[in-house]
Amino acid sequence: IAFMHSVQDGAASKSYGLAVAALAGVPKEVIKRARQKLRELESISPNAAATQVDGTQMSLLAAPEETSPAVEALENLDPDSLTPRQALEWIYRLKSLV
Repeated sequence: IAFMHSVQDGAASKSYGLAVAALAGVPKEVIKRARQKLRELESISPNAAATQVDGTQMSLLAAPEETSPAVEALENLDPDSLTPRQALEWIYRLKSLV
């Protein structure tokens, strides 16, 4: 058997890992968080994904570090249970959080 490729430490310049993970049945929320993390790394610099890897495993299941108070309030809101007056009060409350 002759191996035509070698394995090296570090990140690859191109990866299909997220596509393969989705095909393998990894939960959509994990894929979504991984895409967010990849965008964060790529926004630092074009090669950030390759240069920022330090060998430690990032948590893809953890929630993003900063969650807006407005987002938290909306996640706990049941809009169908509000009266029109309560909905208007919620709008003002959310506006004050932003």
